[in-house]
Amino acid sequence: MIDRLDRKILQILQEDATIPVAEIGRRVGLSTTPCWRRIQKLEEDGVILRRVAILDPRKVNAKVTVFVSITTSQHNEEWLKRFAEVIRDFPEVVEFYRMSGQVDYLLRVVVPDIEAYDAFYKRLISKIDIGDVSSAFAMEQIKFATTLPLNYVPLEKDKGVV
Repeated sequence: MIDRLDRKILQILQEDATIPVAEIGRRVGLSTTPCWRRIQKLEEDGVILRRVAILDPRKVNAKVTVFVSITTSQHNEEWLKRFAEVIRDFPEVVEFYRMSGQVDYLLRVVVPDIEAYDAFYKRLISKIDIGDVSSAFAMEQIKFATTLPLNYVPLEKDKGVV
């Protein structure tokens, strides 16, 4: 379970994982060692999955975002497993979801331009049979966040500060 201090630590790490543990501790009212222990426990418990650098897509020539909706008549575990394997081999696919409703799968694909997307599309359909593919190009990114809302985390009674 997570308490208020853990939640504060998580918020800080979501905003900037490069902040030194001593500074995080200072911000949440802990000394360095107890703060470090809490971070280690959050990692061990799988709350913190990994720490990464977030890149500017324009600076790495991945400025076009395409949302790709896929429908298929294949609704079996074997096909899904194969499809997931195929998708893993495409670095352009940065998010991949199985959906409810009219669309079976949704991909978020990043590429330099429309020509690169067309090449991606041709490689994709050559590797697996898909029923229907619909692509929507993002015209403008209005909000982008990597932080998750933490106000929904059920809180354990605050642990004693160690």
